[in-house]
Amino acid sequence: MKYIDKLDEKVLNYLDNSYDEMRKLLKELAVIPAPSGQEDLRVDYVKNWFENVGAKQIIVDEAKNVIVPIDCDNKDEIVVFMAHTDLVFPDLSPLPYSEDGEYIYCPGIGDDTSCLAVLMMVAKYVIQNNLKSKYGILFVANSCEEGLGDLKGSRQIVKDYGDKISAFYTFDGCYNEIINQCVGSHRYEISFATEGGHSFLGFGRRNAIVAMADLINQLYKCEIPKKEGTKTTYNVGIVEGGTSVNTIAQNAKMLYEYRSDDKECLAIMKKFFEEQIEKAKQSGKAEIEVKLVGDRPCMGDMNEEALEKITAHAIAVCEKYSGVTCHRDSGSTDANIPMSLGIPAVCVGNHISSGAHTRSEKLLISSLEPGMKITAELVLSYFD
Repeated sequence: MKYIDKLDEKVLNYLDNSYDEMRKLLKELAVIPAPSGQEDLRVDYVKNWFENVGAKQIIVDEAKNVIVPIDCDNKDEIVVFMAHTDLVFPDLSPLPYSEDGEYIYCPGIGDDTSCLAVLMMVAKYVIQNNLKSKYGILFVANSCEEGLGDLKGSRQIVKDYGDKISAFYTFDGCYNEIINQCVGSHRYEISFATEGGHSFLGFGRRNAIVAMADLINQLYKCEIPKKEGTKTTYNVGIVEGGTSVNTIAQNAKMLYEYRSDDKECLAIMKKFFEEQIEKAKQSGKAEIEVKLVGDRPCMGDMNEEALEKITAHAIAVCEKYSGVTCHRDSGSTDANIPMSLGIPAVCVGNHISSGAHTRSEKLLISSLEPGMKITAELVLSYFD
């Protein structure tokens, strides 16, 4: 493909003139609640917005992805540009939004509402100017990137279009970082059950919380695989159970994950986990059930030259318009799915924010203008 060297005057004028519209869109999106799997309100908003700006075809698929295909019929190659609609927060009522002239404050403002709003504005330019490309283009507001959403939206896109996808961009995070190496993970819900009883009258009976604590203790004795250039981690994120202070716990439950940016290391962690589960079951301290609730893959066999090409270009564009150094990193993003199947994919940021996955998340307002240019140049690189 031929990359454009710079945004022309027409595009720059559009970005300048549409900045206030983008800010309005960002604010309206930001307050809409969207827990993973419950993105319906944002889905409706995004679909209606694209209808109003003249999109000729809009698809809402079974995974709750909002898809705007551009000239995909009879094209051998498709390029995907996506940003996710879901948030980590369980709120079903409007989210709090405020700004002080320097920052915008709102849960999920950087992850991933800003990326979505900016991508939508660039898609609007493509739609209203009837741009042409030798590629089919998919603009996607995808679902279920976060947590136990388990990349459901990205999986559906790759399932439906994967044999034609030649490049895949997901906009997520800050523009000083490019994710071009995926972190795989396995996530488990582990349940413990015992007969329980009264803490005094039934003293000595099995306690589900104690059984859970014993397993946690064993899991935290894990020796991380030592392989140069890789990183592997593990974590118990949620524990719950019991009835009262004077009740021997009948039930307990925990969520546990391990993750790595290397397939071999991930396999070592899987083996260790399964061994500890078997030992815990054999101990008889509780009845134990294990449910896999998340499975994010590592990178598959990849055309390294093709991946390097889109990575280097994304870095150059980010640095060109932001003026800051953009480094490569590994991460767990929507890009995991195409990468696992050998499709060149990167995760690109288009703003500067902090406090992701916390209610104190904030976004630097001055980063939005360069973020719009970064997004526009990456998208328009694929148009004539």
